[in-house]
Amino acid sequence: MTTVVFLLTPGLHLLDLAGPAQVFSTAATLLGPEYRTRYVAERPEVPTAQGVTLLAETSWPELGTDDLVLVPGWRTGGTAVRRVLSDARARALAAHHAAGGTVASVCSGAFALAEAGLLDGRRCTTHHELQALLARSHPRARVVPDVLYVTDGGVVTSAGIASGIDLALHLVTVRHGPSAAASVARQMVVYARRNGDEPQASAMLRHRGHVVDVVHRVQDAIDARYRSPLRLGELAAAAGVSERTLTRAFTSATGLTPLRYQQALRLEHAEHLIGTGETVEGAARAVGFQDARMLRRLRSRSAAGTS
Repeated sequence: MTTVVFLLTPGLHLLDLAGPAQVFSTAATLLGPEYRTRYVAERPEVPTAQGVTLLAETSWPELGTDDLVLVPGWRTGGTAVRRVLSDARARALAAHHAAGGTVASVCSGAFALAEAGLLDGRRCTTHHELQALLARSHPRARVVPDVLYVTDGGVVTSAGIASGIDLALHLVTVRHGPSAAASVARQMVVYARRNGDEPQASAMLRHRGHVVDVVHRVQDAIDARYRSPLRLGELAAAAGVSERTLTRAFTSATGLTPLRYQQALRLEHAEHLIGTGETVEGAARAVGFQDARMLRRLRSRSAAGTS
């Protein structure tokens, strides 16, 4: 069980809170009792920028290293950001991180992390309208412009508003793998976007930018068994459609046939193994190829930029 503490501040933006909260709630539903959310503030009633008042706990919970503290953003004037954490809250936030826990922020929530000294010397980001202000106010922070989120040493910061969903999906990916994050994203009817600071890390997510349920279900099946031989007829029968319909829908939604998608997963995992010291032959066997010839062909195609 992972506890996710949302540290609430007056004037917070609802979507900064609701987006990540929905991700972890959906993950708990899909993955079992993996996440428990708690809402903590200085006062029991927390007004929001959208006019809704929230209720919160006022005592700081006991946390472990697997737990997460996330600070949603709040409405700012754009030229200055008020201090939002008491000294006690700032110490608690810093202590959780020092003990090995993860801390995160959405939008102007990065300023709260900076108050706790957690951005000193670290790469971070915030809403594009606040990036220059964060850099001026906290010159020891290494502000990265125009990315969705940044991770650095157990500190995860994200850009404005909806990017909190991307941040939370990233955290689910880290804990449970890209297939689990893709399932959460599909359940929420959102596309699990890439960081923006680096190439998309997973073929599982790269080809999930569609809303065709039958294709997502087949992708789930391939994701889970990409090392095994998978017959098109078997996949089509499981999806309740004909082979021709499946091939047409899958190609239209992803740009790949089911076989090419499976090969892309195998290639990606093989490249990871090779990068950690495995031989081409060993990597080929580990990801399901009978020998290394097909892997070598796929690597050559990838290097040449062809399918």
